[in-house]
Amino acid sequence: MLTSYFTLRRFFCCRASFEATAFTAPKKNLVFLGSPQSLMQVCVSVLDALLDASKDPSSNFQLAAIVTQPPSGRGRGRKLMPSPIAQHALDKGFPQDLILTPNKAGEDNFLADLRSISPELCVTAAYGNILPKKFLEIPPCGTVNIHPSLLPLYRGAAPVQRALQDGVTETGVSLAYTVRALDSGPIIASEKVPVDDIIKAPDLLTMLFKIGSGLLLRELPHILDGIAKLKAQPQDHSKASLAPKLTNDESCLSFDQDAKTIHNKVRAFADWPGTRAKFQVIDMNGNANVVEIKITTTRISDATDVDGGGNEIIYSRSALLVPCAGDSWLEVLELQPPGKKVMSARDFWNGLRGQRLKLPQKALSHI
Repeated sequence: MLTSYFTLRRFFCCRASFEATAFTAPKKNLVFLGSPQSLMQVCVSVLDALLDASKDPSSNFQLAAIVTQPPSGRGRGRKLMPSPIAQHALDKGFPQDLILTPNKAGEDNFLADLRSISPELCVTAAYGNILPKKFLEIPPCGTVNIHPSLLPLYRGAAPVQRALQDGVTETGVSLAYTVRALDSGPIIASEKVPVDDIIKAPDLLTMLFKIGSGLLLRELPHILDGIAKLKAQPQDHSKASLAPKLTNDESCLSFDQDAKTIHNKVRAFADWPGTRAKFQVIDMNGNANVVEIKITTTRISDATDVDGGGNEIIYSRSALLVPCAGDSWLEVLELQPPGKKVMSARDFWNGLRGQRLKLPQKALSHI
């Protein structure tokens, strides 16, 4: 009986000592990197998830630093202002001296600052800056990226936009280790997401990074204890596809393509750079004035008995019906005329006051 008492006493003492040690064990340092102003909202969603999780008493990590764009001149006086990510972090009470803003991730001073923080892990979300070997060698648990595609598909700067442009019905988000080759590192976890024919790039980006934040938090314990690196799956590089960044030169719509192709482009290029088209406005005297209009919301028409011909644009069912290749029609639901705000097709049509709308002849070379 005496032996049992001391055995139990030793067990509970050891357990209490272990729990006290575990409770007081220092949290591991994690550094977050996110930059592009155009993707500020998705960067913020990941940053907030990490900030909130790090405050949990049971968390084994702390957000030791944030890396983002340098301050830039804004406003009338071109006063230097923090990047949107930096400002958001400051608003959340994050220390200003722990917000690092290098022009490039390979700068010696920045790398020295990073080493002094001793990060166990770095996490990137739309950082948009090439990470050199010297950077990748610093965190012992590596650098992990949230990438909004099912890697190895759509590697590059615009995976969501290019996927929508291709008209995919399924995409996803991948959590992968960063290596020197573009988006080519082993995959820790991924999740598939169905894609309908209505969703636009900004909404899909937000959805995927929200899911990616969940994947990151779920896998963080395994990443920090090294298990994730052992289980991560190499990518099949033979199946890789690229997603180059969008350019403003691509924003012009060509109606010698079918309506589905044009509709997918409008969804993909929503927000930036947007899509634009030239229309002819014909006044009561037959005079034509060509205007360039930003097209913001469309759908593929299912009309089979449209009463139109040639390059005539028709108003029907609260939409502008634009003739496209293959006898297809594109319904324009929202648009933005020069110098005005985005408006419905109904409001635009009423503003024409009886004037007719046509496509320039060269836009209908297929007819």
